[in-house]
Amino acid sequence: MPNLEIEVLGGLSVRRGGQPVKLPASRKARAMLAFLLLTGKPQHRERLCDLFWEGPDDPRGALRSAIWKLRRLLNEPEAERIVADREKVHFEPVAATIDYKNLIERAQRDEELAGQDFADVRAALDQPLLAGLDLPDHSHYQAWLTAMREEAEALRTRLLPDLGARAGTPLDRPSQLHLARQKIGFAGAKDGTRIAWARIGSGPPLLKAANWLNHLELDWDSEVWSPLFQELARDYSLVRYDERGNGMSDWDAADLGFDAFVTDLETVVAQSGVERFPLLGISQGAAVAIEYAAKNPDRVSHLILWGGYAAGWRADGDTESVAEREALITLVAKGWSRDDSSYRNLFSRALIPGATDSERAAFDEFQRKTVSAANAARFLETFADIDVRHRLEAIQCPTLVMHARGDQRVPVAKGAELASGISGAEFVTLPTDNHLLLGREHSSELFVAHVRQFLSDKVDDRFKTVR
Repeated sequence: MPNLEIEVLGGLSVRRGGQPVKLPASRKARAMLAFLLLTGKPQHRERLCDLFWEGPDDPRGALRSAIWKLRRLLNEPEAERIVADREKVHFEPVAATIDYKNLIERAQRDEELAGQDFADVRAALDQPLLAGLDLPDHSHYQAWLTAMREEAEALRTRLLPDLGARAGTPLDRPSQLHLARQKIGFAGAKDGTRIAWARIGSGPPLLKAANWLNHLELDWDSEVWSPLFQELARDYSLVRYDERGNGMSDWDAADLGFDAFVTDLETVVAQSGVERFPLLGISQGAAVAIEYAAKNPDRVSHLILWGGYAAGWRADGDTESVAEREALITLVAKGWSRDDSSYRNLFSRALIPGATDSERAAFDEFQRKTVSAANAARFLETFADIDVRHRLEAIQCPTLVMHARGDQRVPVAKGAELASGISGAEFVTLPTDNHLLLGREHSSELFVAHVRQFLSDKVDDRFKTVR
């Protein structure tokens, strides 16, 4: 049996004799190890410096340090795995296995998978390749990583050709089926701001808190929102609304603060006539949902959170990212509305890194139509100061917290912190890098399946609607 077991599907992990090996804290060092593992050939030191340590500092010194740490962890007297000389570095798989390469070998042997074997391979390939090892500021490495992930998706298709028949079909593509039945109304908030809301589908109610960004009509042309909303509307009477300042709600709202967002949710609940309901919160909408559930424990039967966080980047005190995010707000305020989509694309790449160029371009245009530059900047200011950590212990209803394993906008650790603060909360991670799920990806199926399972045995006569 090999002494070293290496997994690259999901996050990079190494086990020796069944025990985990603690890899270097440096993401660049771990990314370099992954690069050596998957390229499988010697790499020039200059190439590695260009990929991971290009800059004015001492790239060669950083490379030497990374090599030393990896050799110390992975090499043994009888197995020199990290091999380096004055010019090149490579990984020698002595008494070692790599999960991804094992699957490539299975594909080359054209094996037919069935039963538990099929399930095991699917579970492995459902996980994103090298989750958490993105380096957005290192374009050459990032391009290689993107290509490798596309190769992994192709391998999934090759090894699991009948996946659609065994696991159900992907979520529907955008269509006008539900749009024709959507009922849009308007509600006046306490300060007079007009909030657009809609009801669609049938069955017990499911309310969704607003988030960045929505538009009750344009959502149905979105690769992000349309498949998800269509699928949820098959089983539930889905109530959703556009946040003040964007979509079909009033854009000229004087108050775009967090408390106003919560008040808008209260307004829509009252207008909808629903008494008790499950509440879905996505991204910063999770904090709005948490605050509402804490204030109204008699109204919220179940809480479902995706990609959420309890504290924004200012409230969380993450000083390393404060300057960068402050600068981003300035860029948004000045460039959001331009025909050039580069400013909006900054968000698209963080929100849906797994999107194709055409999907990202469509989402860029969706964002432009959904919110003004001034309001986009005001939203970001508000999101930065969100802090509902003190409200988590007040949540009394069953709670399901889900998060993307490779989320680049809100790290998965934020979701874990959120779940740990809510008594009895379930925590589920899905195999995707996307903060917002694309309808075509398998994680969209998994998301809806988890929602259905979470609510399936809990729909009772408490779900009532005032007519």
